[in-house]
Amino acid sequence: MKQVVLLAMALVWGIAAQAQVDPVNKDGVAIGGYDVVSYFSGEAKQGNKTYAAKHDGVTYYFASKANKATFTQSPSTYVPQFGGYCAWGVGEKQAKFPINPETFDVIDGKLYLFFNGDFNGEPFNSFPDWSARTSELKKAAHDSWPKVKNSK
Repeated sequence: MKQVVLLAMALVWGIAAQAQVDPVNKDGVAIGGYDVVSYFSGEAKQGNKTYAAKHDGVTYYFASKANKATFTQSPSTYVPQFGGYCAWGVGEKQAKFPINPETFDVIDGKLYLFFNGDFNGEPFNSFPDWSARTSELKKAAHDSWPKVKNSK
């Protein structure tokens, strides 16, 4: 019975990890609890409540004590661009899209997150278009963000 419960929990966790999340959830936790420092080593890792830190009123979870310490020394280095919203959505559609915490890019020391999931019943991943047009979309996103930031 214990194995069945553990398997069910793993399946639910796997499904949740693939779901789109708001950059900050209703509890004030950023990026679905993912460790923003881990992205800079090329890997999306789930954080742990044990290693939590606040920055600008938002709670970030980290996979290790070392990552938490790294973040607290320079939080602005690690927070995602565009408030954590989908970089492609900000650049291409001038809109805020939720993100899949496992779809990301680090460019010039900055973290960008992307939508990758179900959109109107169809799979949609914004990352391939971003990859094909990075310079154009990155510039458009940075130009659009001041206006998009205050939109609903």
